[in-house]
Amino acid sequence: MTVSHQPVLVKEVLEHLAGPSVRRVVDGTVGFGGHAGALLRRLPEAELLGLDRDADALAAAAVALAEFGPRVHLQRHAFAEMAEAVHGLGWDRVDAILLDIGVSSPQIDTASRGFSFRQDGPLDMRMDRRQRLTASEVVNTWSEADLARVFREFGEEPKARLVARAVVARREERPWSRTGELAELINAVVGRHGQRGLPPATRCFQALRLAVNDELGQLERVLEASLDLLAPGGRLAVIAFHSLEDRIVKQFMRHEALTCVCPPGCPVCICGKVARLRPLNRKPIEATAEEVQNNPRAGSARLRVAERLPEAAPRPAGQPR
Repeated sequence: MTVSHQPVLVKEVLEHLAGPSVRRVVDGTVGFGGHAGALLRRLPEAELLGLDRDADALAAAAVALAEFGPRVHLQRHAFAEMAEAVHGLGWDRVDAILLDIGVSSPQIDTASRGFSFRQDGPLDMRMDRRQRLTASEVVNTWSEADLARVFREFGEEPKARLVARAVVARREERPWSRTGELAELINAVVGRHGQRGLPPATRCFQALRLAVNDELGQLERVLEASLDLLAPGGRLAVIAFHSLEDRIVKQFMRHEALTCVCPPGCPVCICGKVARLRPLNRKPIEATAEEVQNNPRAGSARLRVAERLPEAAPRPAGQPR
């Protein structure tokens, strides 16, 4: 299976992850193998573990990375299961972890996957089609309050309650089954121009996808797992395309760079926290104008990188802050 897919921020990923001492790399969202192939070419002595929930993506990655032979290990796992996959290879620690968060262009462009509001297809949206929960089940069975919460929290849709109410009212007549009919209803409720120039169904479709695949929960769990998997000096790089994901990454890296999280009025440290990461960029790295021109999807990409600090003993309680 060969798929045309253009990865984003490849040059920047290589600059931050392809150090001379890197021997073990995990691409937690290997997708169609774009970043993985670039890393393996730059690191001729390295091995790479590539994870993905999507069987189609893994099949495409196997073709794209075949030239690297036994240096590549591909496994069907959600990235939150990274520790299990790493230890299953007999690896204790790794030198670099890459996460390219979100849905890929080939997935969106395949109408039968149900991710796109631009093409009519089944209301599916599953990254892993082995799981039971689909977008159809969400819009047909979840309560109006839960739907409003999903559209508001995951999609940041200002008209979340109105959309949820309309979705529930329509399903009482007949169940939802197609992306096209859902997009049409959202267009009617939100308005043809949406918010900030986005197509009107953008936010709600994003919200459904995040809910179906538990993407934010998966992200929070893999970030925490990365701390135990990275060797001292190892690096974690995360590419996010939406503000919700980027905010989680930014807050995680900032928190893990702190040496104390006691309340402001506390005269001495009682938390004993130690810093475990050193963020390498205060602001996210963005694509150049040239890359955006060649690959418009790169326009919303944000890359954050942090380095794992050496293990340190917990700070004794009662020390000055």
